[in-house]
Amino acid sequence: MNVANRRIVEFIRDQWVIPMNNNSKFANENNIDEKTVRRIREDTTYQISLVTIQKICEAKELLLYDFFKMVGV
Repeated sequence: MNVANRRIVEFIRDQWVIPMNNNSKFANENNIDEKTVRRIREDTTYQISLVTIQKICEAKELLLYDFFKMVGV
């Protein structure tokens, strides 16, 4: 489970958070707390919640199935 969690967090970080380079903007656009964005970006032990994944997918207009397929989990 930890491997899948890391893949998910790293995918979100590398594909969406880092390229945007603005934690506040990413948080606002994805309806999540800025503290969560900082954790995604910096905390190597962060356990992302399904609710957070759902909010990001909703903002990106992605089905959860498609997101997990993109991540490879």
